[in-house]
Amino acid sequence: EVQLVESGGDLVQPGGSLRLSCAASGFTFSVYDMTWVRQRPGKELEWVSSINSGGGSTYYEDSVKGRFTISRDNAKNTLYLQMNSLKPEDTAMYYCAADQTPITKTLRFYGGGYYYTGDYVFNHWGMGTHVVVSS
Repeated sequence: EVQLVESGGDLVQPGGSLRLSCAASGFTFSVYDMTWVRQRPGKELEWVSSINSGGGSTYYEDSVKGRFTISRDNAKNTLYLQMNSLKPEDTAMYYCAADQTPITKTLRFYGGGYYYTGDYVFNHWGMGTHVVVSS
């Protein structure tokens, strides 16, 4: 059975840090590009960050660039998102997603940043972990 299980979400004060994890099982994690997607309250899905299958290439949405770091450990079948300098607007449900199609097929580089142009159709999704940034 394919599973993606996120963890690490919590209530944190503005300026604080969290590390999200996504544990994968039931598929060959190391051949999938991985993505973090979030959904803020009352908003649509929003691409946050992606990493290629080998971990050598990473991509970030502009609002999180420099604050968030995506990484993966293929030996442990785990994806991470280190989130620093958290802001109230980072409050959201965070999902990890896996897809065999290279994420670069759905990213466009323009004006110094990456933009996601896909339709959020991924091979596998997790159930999400909730991050609340509030004082």
